Amino acid sequence: MSQVLQSERPIARVSAADLARPSWRKAVVIAALLLWLYMPTLVHLIGQWWNDPNYSHGFFVPLFSAFVIWQERGRLSALSPRPSWWGLSFLVLGMCVLIVGQMGAELFLSRLSLLIVLTGLVVLFLGWNFFRALLFPLAFLLLMIPIPAIVFNQITFPLQLLASKVASTTLPWMGVPVLREGNVIILPAMALEVAEACSGIRSLMSLTTLAVIYGYLMERRTGARVLLAVASIPIAVAANSFRIVGTGLLVQYWDPEKAEGFFHEFSGWLIFVVSLVMLYLLHRVVRVFWPEEAEES
Repeated sequence: MSQVLQSERPIARVSAADLARPSWRKAVVIAALLLWLYMPTLVHLIGQWWNDPNYSHGFFVPLFSAFVIWQERGRLSALSPRPSWWGLSFLVLGMCVLIVGQMGAELFLSRLSLLIVLTGLVVLFLGWNFFRALLFPLAFLLLMIPIPAIVFNQITFPLQLLASKVASTTLPWMGVPVLREGNVIILPAMALEVAEACSGIRSLMSLTTLAVIYGYLMERRTGARVLLAVASIPIAVAANSFRIVGTGLLVQYWDPEKAEGFFHEFSGWLIFVVSLVMLYLLHRVVRVFWPEEAEES
């Protein structure tokens, strides 16, 4: 009898090792299928990040999501997988969205379907507890997807009008006569058009992404993180309006040609740095009036 038990022990060990291997095989197979299915979508998406300055921040989004998952690996390893068939409904939904996006040549839907499919895979193979633990890095991936053109235009033009209104209101306080016609600011020296590139949409999306990253790294309180992310919107709008005002002052009191050359490009980077400084100062103010000890107590 003892000889039989001894002979069965190594067999049990081998079978336990074999049970662990299929999970890695499944992961590799699923990753290969996703890569095959979404390769054209991902190639086009990366190309847009590279060629469109409005979405150049997209490179950092998946990297930061991967960093968050790696940082939470201890908490994730402590969770017990509880697969749920509800994940299958997400997979079906994601496939339907992908088909509609491909048939209608709608890039946003094709890209969004990838996140829906990833959600379905997490729920199907790991369960809702893993989905809740991975909700932030999954939701953060939304920032890497360029918004549809029709929505982009609906946001950009109001921002152009807002920046021109702020500039036309502020410049007379500094002795610069202004006549505004829509998004065109007419100065004595020349006319300034607040074009789409000067609307502030680029700094708005980039600053919002960085505000979410900054809040996650520098804050432990969810409320403070949300406040920093929301505050990045008016900060970006105000900073871009200051850029238009600075350009108007340069045109009036120095040289109109300087406003169209190096200064125009450099001011964009400078204003973005100023926006980051304003976000940091806001965080310091939040810490003063909303200390962490008060929330813990």
